[in-house]
Amino acid sequence: MVARMPSSPGGLEVPLWRSIAVFRFASLAYVGVLVLRDADRYAHPLAAGGVLLVMLAWSGVTAAGYARPAGRRWPLLLADLGVVLAIMLATPWVVGRAALAAGVPTLTVAWLAGPVLAWAVSGGRRRGAVAALLLGGADLATRERISQSSLTGVILMLLAGVVVGHVARLAVTAEERLQRAVELEAATRERERLARDIHDSVLQVLALVQRRGAQLDGEGGELARLAGEQEAALRALIGRSGGTPDEEGGTLDLRALLDRYATAMVVVSAPATGVPLPARVARELAAATGAALDNVARHAGGRAWVLIEDEGETVTVSVRDEGPGIPEGRLAEAVAQGRLGVAQSIRGRVADLGGETRIVSAPGQGTEIELRVRRDGR
Repeated sequence: MVARMPSSPGGLEVPLWRSIAVFRFASLAYVGVLVLRDADRYAHPLAAGGVLLVMLAWSGVTAAGYARPAGRRWPLLLADLGVVLAIMLATPWVVGRAALAAGVPTLTVAWLAGPVLAWAVSGGRRRGAVAALLLGGADLATRERISQSSLTGVILMLLAGVVVGHVARLAVTAEERLQRAVELEAATRERERLARDIHDSVLQVLALVQRRGAQLDGEGGELARLAGEQEAALRALIGRSGGTPDEEGGTLDLRALLDRYATAMVVVSAPATGVPLPARVARELAAATGAALDNVARHAGGRAWVLIEDEGETVTVSVRDEGPGIPEGRLAEAVAQGRLGVAQSIRGRVADLGGETRIVSAPGQGTEIELRVRRDGR
């Protein structure tokens, strides 16, 4: 059993949160420069200094709060938005509407984009767009006259929220995929280690018992048969360990599905790595393979061989037996008699996946059924 590796707190999002903190202080420095430049034009210059100190303190609070995963939740996100909105609404009184009409910048300038970026990183494009629209509307409401430059600022803030939100979601998805890849690699290494250890001991003993007792009668032959079945089951178990379905992507490992058909009489040969397919394609192809093996057991007896070939865009499963073969016209006769095992359980399933079924058989030379489907099932 392979334990899930603990992910680092915040994962790939950590650099984004740190970047937001850097942006806040950098934009605040720009605000400070503008306040020093335009203080003599403000209606209340001392209040502007007080607001600047509040912005500095809040930048520190958010930097510390967002640094912890537990702090990136609604209480701080809403408080962040509320503080910035309050400062923006105070701008007309602090700066003065006459100064704003004359072109003096608002108090927040670029600093107001901090909550937009925080909302985008925490919730993606939609949340970032909502924050941008709220702050953009408040920014326009503080102005006596809406100019092209003020509209451009709102549009840029909206684009920033959407783009940063998209990048944040990509980072989360990449981290999840990396985690699954690490787990799969660890599971594969564990499976290979178990396979080596078991092959050196248990499997060799079971195979020896099967070979030595295959020609015996009575209980000796029965023990040989049981040993063969347990060897096949153990090989299948080793092959399946770690082959879990990808729930988010909706895929299954065809190799793991077909391994369960392996017995002393059925040999399953597959690529060394997994054969991931869309879940529906994998299940239907496995069911068609099972139906083919049922036909082998019913009509041919003896041994059967299953071969999985991963050819990139297509996947082929071949089922071969050493039975008496299928006489010419027998399949058409079975359909006419209402016996639709091959027609529906095998050909029908593969046809629904957009694939093709090829049956090669000759009297006395066994039968080979080849099932070929596209990887996307179309």
